[in-house]
Amino acid sequence: MTADIPRIIITAGKSGAGKTMITCGILEALKRRGLAVTAYKCGPDYIDPMFHREVIGIPSYNLDTFLCGRESVRESFIQHGMPDAKIYGQQMDGRPAGGHRADRQIADGNGLAGCIAVIEGVMGYYDGLGGVSLAASTYDVADTVKSPAVLIVDGKGASVSAAAHIQGFLGYKNENAENSYIEGVILNRISPAMYGRMKRLIEREAKVRVYGYVPEIRETGLKSRYLGLKLPGEVKALKEKIGRLGDILEESLDLNGLIALAASAAPLKLCENGKVPRQETLRIGVASDEAFCFIYPDNLEILAGLGAKIVPFSPLQDEKIPKELDGIIFYGGYPELHAGRLAGNWQMRNQVREAVLKGLPCIAECGGFMYLTESIRDEKGNVYPMCNALPGESFYTPSLRRFGYLILRGGKVFGKEAEDIAAHEFHYYDSRQCGEAFEAKKPFSDRRWRSMVSTDTMLAGYPHIHFAGNPVVAEAFIAACREYQKKRRQR
Repeated sequence: MTADIPRIIITAGKSGAGKTMITCGILEALKRRGLAVTAYKCGPDYIDPMFHREVIGIPSYNLDTFLCGRESVRESFIQHGMPDAKIYGQQMDGRPAGGHRADRQIADGNGLAGCIAVIEGVMGYYDGLGGVSLAASTYDVADTVKSPAVLIVDGKGASVSAAAHIQGFLGYKNENAENSYIEGVILNRISPAMYGRMKRLIEREAKVRVYGYVPEIRETGLKSRYLGLKLPGEVKALKEKIGRLGDILEESLDLNGLIALAASAAPLKLCENGKVPRQETLRIGVASDEAFCFIYPDNLEILAGLGAKIVPFSPLQDEKIPKELDGIIFYGGYPELHAGRLAGNWQMRNQVREAVLKGLPCIAECGGFMYLTESIRDEKGNVYPMCNALPGESFYTPSLRRFGYLILRGGKVFGKEAEDIAAHEFHYYDSRQCGEAFEAKKPFSDRRWRSMVSTDTMLAGYPHIHFAGNPVVAEAFIAACREYQKKRRQR
């Protein structure tokens, strides 16, 4: 059996080229046409998928070949693009998880009519592990899901040189890249007057179709902070900006051409793994608010498939953790931006400390790890007490710490032996007590360090982990939660 899912990748030659803005504008324009649109993000980024979701109203999923492996990336893409996909669990706002829409129609037995998947790239198209490999690049995802790609080219201050730039991307070959998958171009930051001449030049010289242009847009730009774009909730009049983007791109892009390009993607073979969800018998609390929002939807769905009911709560607003929990998770986010409110909610901090120290199984990543430590010292030197469930202080540093992908080796997860765990780090804050349970090593590098707090009931540290590529972590956590539930019921 095959899945015929129309799809395109929106990519560029480097970061900061306008991929997220243009992707959101395309999503809006396609949604207006009544298409059932799904969205994806290459790589580990948490924030760009939040913007996708703001546009299409359903989760956007990460496609990361390093964290998840190529097979799991294909499985996730197909699962969330199919209308009859069995998605387990629910999102934090109570809406069903998964990227499908009940009103999609099956065509020809296995094809999808009226749907389209838009995948936003990461960094430059060929930029992968260690800055020297295609692995985990946008190209790697294109090759994994066999998707045509459209290259965003900055046209400001360039003319004929843009054609040479495009030819370089089209012609780049090595032993792993026999097919570039780049089948189109969008010119960014170019005037309507210049566009016609540039389109003719590029199509004649580079032999690739140009699918329109994007004029220089100032009023709808998305601003950044140190971990990427500002969160959607912080962007003033975001809905209006997205609407304006949609208006502009409907006029300046060849949307019919892009839809036809997406429809030209070859069918993908269905993954028939026979997974059957377990009945929900565990209650897993997941911190979810402005301070803790870096959450992979896949992780929640995988836990749900193992028998967990996801119970959201807010360390900012709630005074207590949910009742009768069998496990608790604090993912990353921006606790430092809300440190005053987190510190002021002493009832929650005391509840978390007591529960964790009494053995409630806990996962805490990056910002979640910071919340469990003694305190957070911000960039101005202000110190805010946190849960004090782990020793040490989290403090601001002026540069990224241990940025990028890594492998965790030689440790245990909830008391169980674990093979290599793929993870990534991206943070400015640090601690002098980050844990000693694993050796962390960067790919294509000799750099290594000790990392993570790991006990029979806790896994905590700065690394982020995706369960799709590391099922042992989810399974060991669920096993610890079941053991805790058994003891809780015997009390």
